[in-house]
Order: sequence, then C-alpha cells, then structure tokens
Amino acid sequence: MNYQSGFGNEFASEAIAGVLPQGQNSPQRVAHGLYAEQLSGTAFTAPRHTNRRSWLYRIRPAAVHAPFQPLAHATFHNRFDEVPPTPNQLRWDPLPLASAPTDFVDGLVTLAGNGGAGEQAGVGIHVYAANRSMQGRYFYDADGELLIVPQLGSLRLATEFGVLDVEPQEIAVIPRGVRFRVELMDAEARGYVCENFGALLRLPDLGPIGSNCLANSRDFLTPHAAYEDVDGAFELIAKFQGTLWSARIDHSPLDVVAWHGNYAAYKYDLRRFNTIGSISFDHPDPSIFTVLTSPSDTAGTANVDFAIFPPRWLVAQHTFRPPWFHRNVASEFMGLITGVYDAKAEGFLPGGASLHNCMSGHGPDAATFERASNADLSKPDVIGGTMAFMFETRKVICPTRQALASPQLQGNYYECWQGIAKHFDPSQA
Repeated sequence: MNYQSGFGNEFASEAIAGVLPQGQNSPQRVAHGLYAEQLSGTAFTAPRHTNRRSWLYRIRPAAVHAPFQPLAHATFHNRFDEVPPTPNQLRWDPLPLASAPTDFVDGLVTLAGNGGAGEQAGVGIHVYAANRSMQGRYFYDADGELLIVPQLGSLRLATEFGVLDVEPQEIAVIPRGVRFRVELMDAEARGYVCENFGALLRLPDLGPIGSNCLANSRDFLTPHAAYEDVDGAFELIAKFQGTLWSARIDHSPLDVVAWHGNYAAYKYDLRRFNTIGSISFDHPDPSIFTVLTSPSDTAGTANVDFAIFPPRWLVAQHTFRPPWFHRNVASEFMGLITGVYDAKAEGFLPGGASLHNCMSGHGPDAATFERASNADLSKPDVIGGTMAFMFETRKVICPTRQALASPQLQGNYYECWQGIAKHFDPSQA
C-alpha cells in the first residue's frame, strides 16, 4: 500500500494521470467527465494555518442518493445524559467478540461521552467488535471525526481518499463527513473509537521540549487516490446529531478519482512515537505522552487529548517511578491495546477500559505501590511489550446506561486500593 507522509500537508493525488486541473479548482469541464466537489472540514474563513479543505474530482457528486430515513441502532448513540455521572472509579473487562454476523457499524457500543455535535465540543467514546466486513454499505459521521484504535485484528479502511490498512498499535483518523467502508483483514476485530465533536485533532505544541520528540509529522500517512466505479443497490449510513440515518444509493460513494488539499484520512504507527521522560526524579505528567490534541477555546486546556503509554525506560532515582496517586481536574478514559499497564498489577486487560472522572482519586494499586516502593532504583526499569492509551478531556465523561449495566463492568474495581496499608508512624523518620 502506497502512502503520502506528513501531517496537515497539502497533498495532491491522482488515480488517473492528468485529472487534477492546473490553476483553478473547478474548471468548466473536468477531465474524463468528472465532477469537482469541495469538502470543507473547517469554516471557509478559518485562519490559513487551521483551515482544512480538499477538492475531490469524482464520478458523481455526493448529493446523488435517495432521501435519508431514521435507522435504529441499539448500542451506538450520543445519549450521555441517560444516568447521572458517577464519581466512582470504573473499569470494564474487554467487550466480548461478536457471535452473530456483525460488521463495524453494527458492532459499535457507546461507553461514555460528553458534549455533542450541536455543541461542537466534547467526545463520544465507543468500542467495537466485528466478525465480518461491511457488505454493500458505507458510513460517514457528520457529528465528528473518528479516531479508530484497533486492539484485535487488522482493518482495511476504504475511504473517499483511498485505502488505509491499520493494525493493532496503529491508529486511523477518518475526518468528519468522509465516507468509508471497513473491511476485516482477520476473522475478528475489536477496538476503540473516539468521536471528536470539537476542534480537529492536531499535533501538540512542543514548547520547551524543542523541535523533536513525541509524534513526528513525517510518520503520519495519507492514502493515494483509489476509486470504485461500481453500480448496484447499496446503503449509505449517516450519523447526524447523535442518531443514525440510512439512504439508498445506486453506486459506490468511494468514486473519487483524484483529490488535492489538507483534509483527508490518515494513519499513524504508535510504535514510532519518540517517548521522553524523567532522568532525574519524579514521574512526569502524562501530557508528555500526547500524540494528538483537539484544542478548546481555553488555551492549554484540551477538548480531548490522545496520549499513549508505550514501551520505555524508567531511570529516575530517589523517587516513585510509576504514575503517582492523583486527582485531576480533567477526566481520563484509558484503554489497553497489548501487554500490561505498569500502574496496575492485574484486572486491566487488553481490550478493557477504565474511567477516572474529574477529581476522582486514582493511581497504582496496592501490589504495584509496594513493589515500586521497594524497587532497586540503581537499575533501570524497562517497560516493554505494552501499549496503553488515554482519552483525556476537560469535561466530565458520562457513562451510558448500557455501560453501567454491562456485565463487563467490574463491580469490585475499588478493591484494588483497599489493601493499601497504613505506614504512618510519627516516631519514625
């Protein structure tokens, strides 16, 4: 699979040479009888450095389809006000793999979220489990961009811009409004989805870190143009204002023969993240692990940050190396792609999730605390074979009714801290 590299770049791609017009975006006649269509991901008047749009040269305009009708979906929605949010620490076992034939859209389950499409702020947090490719159906999300984090099984994302193949420890971002189809590369697939209603995800500023480290722009990959010229009886599914809609369409909507611009689907290999950390003392804040951020209207406060906890070395001395006990004004949803998370001895499984909301105390469990407190700090601690991630957001993350009623919810999660012993002795130094 061929890709173009760079984040937020102006790309130009043709599946047939000579399609892209020179000097103007919408000439009177486009080559090969194609139609010119602009796809805008930001306001027309957004500043140049934040403006995102692409020109698509396609076989039929996106307007060609039958009217949409409401489409019921039992588990995928944006109803974040069904039950009062809880200050309790929450953790879930992995979502069971699908038993009946289930594609990506059918297999989506909403765990939590905040804000919404109407507010143009907040996030929806979902998981998916599928065992078959999308057949004769296509999907787009008008509410937000989709950050897809596979945990089990590889996916082929056929989009209007071309094809992305993503595997566990890679991520893909499908921009708001972009139509796509998900094909399974393996028998089964499971993973996580962050639906971002706010400002587009971008690379974080590096500040005092300097010009390097964290995720590098050149490691983000965008597909080359690849079109489908297929007629038939298909279904186009739209997510609009929190609910799904279905329309009949007599052709594949992935019929873009050429495109240029900076609003496109992309992928990134998390294993290319350049991790930094403390080499003296103290465990650093998780912000140094930020891959992508969606800024809010408050400087330094994100609508959502996507951070990872990859393989790395802990070398700080005279200090507590794992994440310390913590209460945070932001709210944290964590998932585990592979391996073991270094702050938990057991119970946090690949495919599972945890939620620590605003000012809810959390941190290492009793076993991890005792082990770390007595570790030999003259030797480095190599954290290997792991990949955890976090969606951190400025707003309280509200679990859905189905998430709180799920048999995967661990009712005894709080017990992991109950074994923490009292060591206080005023007579001892």
